[in-house]
Amino acid sequence: MNFSVKEIATASMVLFAVIDILGSIPIIISLRKKVGHIQSEKASLVAILLMIAFLFVGERILSLIGIDVHSFAVAGAFVIFFLAIEMILGITLYRDEEPETASVVPIAFPLIAGAGTLTTILALRAEYHVENIIVAILVNSLFVYLVLKSSKKIEKLLSKNGLSVIRKVFGVILLAISVKLFASNINELF
Repeated sequence: MNFSVKEIATASMVLFAVIDILGSIPIIISLRKKVGHIQSEKASLVAILLMIAFLFVGERILSLIGIDVHSFAVAGAFVIFFLAIEMILGITLYRDEEPETASVVPIAFPLIAGAGTLTTILALRAEYHVENIIVAILVNSLFVYLVLKSSKKIEKLLSKNGLSVIRKVFGVILLAISVKLFASNINELF
């Protein structure tokens, strides 16, 4: 075992920035209003399983179906782009007529364990020991769980106007992340 506090801290910070659960609070609150209830435990557990599974077999799965990491990242950039457009303009591009739960889709995937997160996990694997990345995933998943669990309290703390402003600001940040993800991977496709 090669546990390293420095590697765990760095990987945790990188994943925290990419997952951006704080920036997703407005999305989580609006999803909770649509579906009534979010199963925080289920969403967190599914996200953990997706991230750890992708850590071990991600590149092989993508190559098996003929997709490289850069194509996956560009696709993730499009998903993030459309989420950002919804947040900034206050429109709904994706509409599920009778959503029963938002716990797995879109919260666990692609909001928490989306293309950006999964691509980042593959990049971290090239630099850090697997056990440190797993601890970083668990640390971030605990924080995600706490945010999901307290989303009603967070909504009460923020007013409707405050929530709207935060949603638009984080929408612009999400838009910038999508553009960066797209720009840094599109050249590799050609």
